[in-house]
Amino acid sequence: MDEVQIKVEKAHPNDFGRGIIRLDPTTLLSLQLSPGDIVEIEGKRKTAAKVWRAERQDWGQGIVRIDGFIRQNAGVGIGERITVRKAEVVTATKVVLAPPEGVSMEYGDHISEIIKRNIMKRPLVEGDIIPIISSMTQPMTSQVGGGQAIPLIAVETDPKEEILIIGEFTEIELRQKPVRGYDGATRGVTYEDIGGLGSEIQRVREMIELPLKHPELFQRLNIEPPKGIILYGPPGTGKTLIAKAVANESRANFLYIAGPEIMGKYYGESEERIRKIFEEAEDDAPSIIFIDEIDSIAPKRQNVTGEVERRVVAQLLTMMDGLEERGQVVVIGATNRVDAIDPALRRPGRFDREIEIGVPDTDDRLEIMQIHTRGVPLAEDVDEEFLDYIAKHTQAFVGADLLALVQEAAMRSLRRALPDINLEDEDIPQEILESIVVCKDDFENALREIEPSAMREVLVEVPDVRWNDVGGLDKAKQEIKEAVEWPLTRPDRFVSMGIKPPKGVLLFGPPGTGKTLIAQAVANESNANFISVKGPQMLSKWVGESEKAIRETFKKARQVAPCIVFFDEIDSIAPMRSAISEDSKVSERIVNQLLTELDGLEPLKEIVVIAATNRPDIIDPALLRSGRFDRMVLVGQSTYSGRKQIFKIHSKNIPLGDDVTIDDLASMTEGFVGADIEAVCREAVMLALRENFDSDKVSMKYFKEALNKVRPTLSENLVEYYEKIQAQFKGGIKKEETSSYIGYR
Repeated sequence: MDEVQIKVEKAHPNDFGRGIIRLDPTTLLSLQLSPGDIVEIEGKRKTAAKVWRAERQDWGQGIVRIDGFIRQNAGVGIGERITVRKAEVVTATKVVLAPPEGVSMEYGDHISEIIKRNIMKRPLVEGDIIPIISSMTQPMTSQVGGGQAIPLIAVETDPKEEILIIGEFTEIELRQKPVRGYDGATRGVTYEDIGGLGSEIQRVREMIELPLKHPELFQRLNIEPPKGIILYGPPGTGKTLIAKAVANESRANFLYIAGPEIMGKYYGESEERIRKIFEEAEDDAPSIIFIDEIDSIAPKRQNVTGEVERRVVAQLLTMMDGLEERGQVVVIGATNRVDAIDPALRRPGRFDREIEIGVPDTDDRLEIMQIHTRGVPLAEDVDEEFLDYIAKHTQAFVGADLLALVQEAAMRSLRRALPDINLEDEDIPQEILESIVVCKDDFENALREIEPSAMREVLVEVPDVRWNDVGGLDKAKQEIKEAVEWPLTRPDRFVSMGIKPPKGVLLFGPPGTGKTLIAQAVANESNANFISVKGPQMLSKWVGESEKAIRETFKKARQVAPCIVFFDEIDSIAPMRSAISEDSKVSERIVNQLLTELDGLEPLKEIVVIAATNRPDIIDPALLRSGRFDRMVLVGQSTYSGRKQIFKIHSKNIPLGDDVTIDDLASMTEGFVGADIEAVCREAVMLALRENFDSDKVSMKYFKEALNKVRPTLSENLVEYYEKIQAQFKGGIKKEETSSYIGYR
């Protein structure tokens, strides 16, 4: 078989600008190709590319992957078909390169050699756009293709009509004067610049590209093409980026409106501006009108006091489906407050679809990292594996946060190089520039500084507590791991076994036993986002504010799942509801809100709720049923071996005397909890310093003295009290009810 017709898909981030086409083994076999060969690609025009093997997940899918530059050279878009055949290649003797219009160039010294090195062995046809990766060159450019590749046009080649390859003896000539007729060469964002969001882009393309490129499909089905889309989601997830990419890839006219700038001070001015934009879009159809922050110009009319906003909303409604036919005009609105938009706009025929652009998952974050680092000079230790590690440790980071992370890492590498650079010089020497690379430590330090934007209001710096720092409490630790870590790290096992994971865990026990410590450890170990809610903080003197605070907490948790929500001292906000209450029913409403959040109509996916209290007897019983707090874990008194572990943890940095044995200390501290043992260690060191401030050892006598000063938290009554409560929470039939009358009671 000489040629195949095959569908085009977007390239992987790593392949950007490299001039390669990825084919699966079946296609390679049928065309008798091997990786490294050159193929001719024919769409609306001919071009060439170097063959690479496709990744395993693409095998047998009937697709090839090529980047935006090759797609443009071939004159095809994503989803269209190209013909691929083996090419006869000739080495070029001369190639003349020039920038397209809109890109001004200043060539430095030896730039021809640098460019030649950059495009060595690259196949091309006369008239092709050839991207030069910008980290290798230092020309002055305007904003180009994501800022990471500078397009140059092969305006003349020798020989002319053939597929050429740049060889050792090819002469490269550079022209300063831009060439006309290549408007698309500098067209900003392509689908390769968007990481993750595969299904979202697919849905947006169905809605926009199809009606603009192939209106005959909709005529055949006798239906109206979609009129508008709302993209909504947290800030920084890529809503504006998708709109720009779609406009570029569909070759449509793009009109950008920043919501608030429509407003004018004169009567009727705002409405006129909207009319003008729609008229302009119709004249230059096919067009995409993109309204950023649409909630600012189309708020709910019943909520606004100003007359202007109401008229603007009305004008938008009439433009979206007035009497005049709109032709090939699609409106995209972007917002992060979709509920604030007037409901009249959110019906079919106006904005037909609402597509959520959510927080990316681990695989999406890896792809975003690859895109943002592709033009960055990386050290050898920043490999695929390390980027994967970064992707796993950046939960709740959106695209904008990951870009900030890469920029911060780059700034740190620059700070390292600054002492060697003489900033007084006009030009910084090339060898110093080439020595600046971004290494692993730069990323790790930047990761400590950049925090996810979606979590700003509720972000808690989780202390670096690991399971090893929690002494004893083995049973409680095991229960927590099962209820929290397993569902977050291996949700597939729960699905395959056909059950839902537990929703909530209640840690109860005497003060100082380590309930909050366990919550900190689990947040660290399960690698999830952690939102801490201090019970009493939720209470507000305004009616409805406390319930709103709880609603907002859970809303935020849903956005940044997987997430752990930790309620400390939950008895303060969820006490037992009773008919006689002094606090004007506030606590009752908070309990009701909590109950509906825990198992209301909106499911909690990948969210685990942990609560801690030392007064479980006063918590409302409705919270303690299965399906809300499924697990009650008693974090009780430590055993002998547990106390040994706790002493080891708290004394690991204390210079102990030779007569101090951990075993003796553990046997002497019956009834002491973790906090008491920490106090004993601290007190012993203080006593040693009081006697001799320069002493370098803490001997046993100080520990014995400290034991006389520190009172154990647990008394027999307290232990009994918690054991009783634990017995109440246990399942099974009560002993006295096991008579034969049990069925009739």
